[in-house]
Amino acid sequence: METKKLNLKKSFAEFEKGKALIPGGVLGIRRPYNFVPGEFPIYFDEGKGGRVKDIDGNEYIDYLCAYGPTILGNREEEVDLAVINQIQNKGFCFSLTQRYQNQLAEKLNELIPCAEMSLFVCTGSDATTTAIRLARSYTGKNKVMRCGYHGWHDWCVEVKGGIPKKLYEDVYEFKYNSLESLELLLQEHINDTAAVIITPLGHPLAAPIEEPEKGFLEGVKKLCEHYHTVLIFDEIRTGFRVSLGGAQEYYGVTPDLAVFGKAMANGYPIGAVTGKADIMKEGESNVFISSTFFPNSLSYVAALKTIEILEREKVIEAIWKKGAHFNEQVGNLLRKYPVGARISGIPPMMFITFDKDNDGIYKAKRNDFYTELIRRKVFLQPYHHGYICYRHTQQDLDYTISAIEESLIYLTKKYEYKAVL
Repeated sequence: METKKLNLKKSFAEFEKGKALIPGGVLGIRRPYNFVPGEFPIYFDEGKGGRVKDIDGNEYIDYLCAYGPTILGNREEEVDLAVINQIQNKGFCFSLTQRYQNQLAEKLNELIPCAEMSLFVCTGSDATTTAIRLARSYTGKNKVMRCGYHGWHDWCVEVKGGIPKKLYEDVYEFKYNSLESLELLLQEHINDTAAVIITPLGHPLAAPIEEPEKGFLEGVKKLCEHYHTVLIFDEIRTGFRVSLGGAQEYYGVTPDLAVFGKAMANGYPIGAVTGKADIMKEGESNVFISSTFFPNSLSYVAALKTIEILEREKVIEAIWKKGAHFNEQVGNLLRKYPVGARISGIPPMMFITFDKDNDGIYKAKRNDFYTELIRRKVFLQPYHHGYICYRHTQQDLDYTISAIEESLIYLTKKYEYKAVL
């Protein structure tokens, strides 16, 4: 039976107001067409732990986790109190840098295999762009081979409006898990490739998550060594979630540089570039890296406290355990109700997608599935993978698994599939 539609009147009214004030009402990936229009809320009001509440008062179990930063939970008291203490007793915006920058860099050196020196920025896009600039300066080369998202800046953004071609004409895409596609590009630009930047875990938009095939990341590293180019791991999503040392630690392949952000500060805005000292030292004088807000210490304090909690409470181990149970149970349901859906990813990061068909029915099934889930107060995104956070309880997971089964039963009946008994 179809579930009753949510009351979202305030959200829709606020959106109409927003469209006259903000281009598109809200920016980028948070616009309604990136969910199921008319079914998902557009404005949240508050959050606590693993749950969020919209401005109409509907409460959801939140598996999008602010697109990744919420590794612990919303309003994590210990982190927030550390930030409040900094505001009230120390301050955070000065002409000179506070010492927390050094403390955080020391911590990254301790945890991350490639880390010898670090610098800190505000966002993931800042970090990837800085890493590319460092690599170009270090090598004296121009070309960049990329595989992943990497942000909204001119050199990599997918939507090219307002960007002259000359700003991205030296950037080429290769296919994840295809060493051949990368080597062909490196051979073509044999003397002018500055960097290869890749997400060590493949998470393409609206497509299943891909783990690296055996030997793939190792092969990428060997190619970079052979062609004398800088290997950059984009760990904005995997950092401090796959393991404390990132996916590079988990998969055992150490890049020259890596970028981190999102989960590192549990929602406070930060990005980091870290790696080999000889490359990082390009930032001393050859590469200009400066912003009024890069040295603001609130995010450093939040990151230090978040990492302290991750270590002390063995948070990542707990998330892997919860996620493994969740993925196994959902996988069993998808086999029981063969509606053309699959779950991909690893325990901390999972994605339920629908296999494409020639008639495009998968799109309707996807919309129906995610509509049924949001009506059951489960906040997952149709085009972006989900996350498990530390404050998701076993009750949350069990309820979600039950909601997924009810949604699959709805699809089975609507599209005339038979359950496997």
